[in-house]
Amino acid sequence: MEIREKIKAAGLKATPQRRAIYEIMREVGHCPIDDIIARIKEEHPDVTISTVYRIMDSFCETGLLNKFVNTEGKTIFDITPHEHHHIQTANNEFIDIEDKTLSALIKKRILEKLPEGEEIDNIQIQITTKAK
Repeated sequence: MEIREKIKAAGLKATPQRRAIYEIMREVGHCPIDDIIARIKEEHPDVTISTVYRIMDSFCETGLLNKFVNTEGKTIFDITPHEHHHIQTANNEFIDIEDKTLSALIKKRILEKLPEGEEIDNIQIQITTKAK
């Protein structure tokens, strides 16, 4: 699906700033906000930092993007919005792991431990590696 249509399908206006930021996310896959700001400033120096934050928040709220916290405590934005897991390499790169069997196993083990009236909203496992 083209970027313009994808943004509109999420219920947002496909402004040039939104299209540019979503294009950056498509290229990088996983990215901290600082990198997104630096890249957008190269192509669109008039876009403010607060605009980038608002756009990223709206993308997460509408399900276009997902976010998680890496081992250094930085928020990482993720182009894959559905439930999946990550391997964070020693080089600080992220590899997506899509394993419905793993998610189902975790849900089965955790459901019995949840307080009454609560359900699992999302599962994200992050596995880290180190250099040998």
